[in-house]
Amino acid sequence: MDNNRSGGNSRRKRKSRPKAGAGNQNGRSGRRPRGPRQKHNYKPIDAELMVHEAVPMKKVKYIADQKFDDWDLHPKLKIAIRQAGWTYPTEIQEKAFSSIVDLRDVMGIATTGTGKTGAFLIPLIDALLKDEPFQTLVLAPTRELALQIEQEFVTLTKGMTFTALSLIGGRNINTDIRNLKRDYDLIVATPGRLKDLHGQGKIDLTEASVLVLDEFDRMLDMGFQKDVTFLADQMGDREQTLLFSATLDKSQQQLIDRFLDNPVTVKVSSGEASAEHINQTVRYVAPDEKFDELINLLQEPDLKRVLVFAETKHRVKKVTKKLNQAGIPADEIHGNKSQNYRQKALAKFKQGKIKALCATDVAARGLDIDNITHVINFEAPTDYDVYIHRVGRTGRAGKTGEAITFVDK
Repeated sequence: MDNNRSGGNSRRKRKSRPKAGAGNQNGRSGRRPRGPRQKHNYKPIDAELMVHEAVPMKKVKYIADQKFDDWDLHPKLKIAIRQAGWTYPTEIQEKAFSSIVDLRDVMGIATTGTGKTGAFLIPLIDALLKDEPFQTLVLAPTRELALQIEQEFVTLTKGMTFTALSLIGGRNINTDIRNLKRDYDLIVATPGRLKDLHGQGKIDLTEASVLVLDEFDRMLDMGFQKDVTFLADQMGDREQTLLFSATLDKSQQQLIDRFLDNPVTVKVSSGEASAEHINQTVRYVAPDEKFDELINLLQEPDLKRVLVFAETKHRVKKVTKKLNQAGIPADEIHGNKSQNYRQKALAKFKQGKIKALCATDVAARGLDIDNITHVINFEAPTDYDVYIHRVGRTGRAGKTGEAITFVDK
């Protein structure tokens, strides 16, 4: 593959960055109206779908054609990449590079942990160094993923003057409004917070020329389709759109066609969620015995780093409390917890300071945590795709994972 850029003429248009207070004054905040809570209809999936003996993964290491040093990148970017400890590009980084440089719309099918953030940041930063200024807007489904993208941008622009801003829920919106008085080369946001700011007239989305939709399938899973479509429409004519998704669902094609213009498709995996390499078992437990069963399980030495899923925020809170009372270090992440709290809980889990992290499906979206030994479904999920996403948190990097689901008897 030839990763050399055609020299000479800049192909990017100069676009000024957003002006403070320049957005749509009449936009709606996108907040859900207050009203009575809907009763939770709990119908778990068939238990037989959650029993499976793992098939060991055959790990095939991707060998890139060139090192980053061989690419026609700006010298400052090469230094930053080297300092980050990157030598060879991942498959998605190598395959997507030329198309992004050529300003083609790209649809990348790649899962978390494949280097997809670097796949779009490297060519965009290179263009910032070589071409006229432009702004990129990245939409991500979760606060955690948005912060990861912002941090990776900071890492890859070390020693440069480029700036990034994350706009996410769980933080004081007035802080975001103050921050938006400055100029930024990259804005990464969750759809809800960005729509709120746009509705208040604090950001003009027409000033961003590149749109990146990261973990697009998860944004749809979380009900952000209308928000994402609305925000993309407010940008007007875009120079380029990059869409990354772990799965490719034919039912989403019409929506994808709305965002992308004659895209190049880059596929580095099957694009289909799989749990073939995970031992999956069910335990039939009486509802009033579930807590005791969970506590007994977590006292086993083989369960070292465990992600526990429950269906509701209230249940997650209760499970966490019971585990701590039993002397099992645990913490929780769900929508009622602040961003700062969630970040601290994740840090404790990654550092091994707690054994169990209890979560709702939405709170766990976008998390990239290595070496999770077990996933426990305190309650069986109501959707098989949700189940696959849950258990897929274990058994990464070619390892065999373990998933246990409690089923009411």
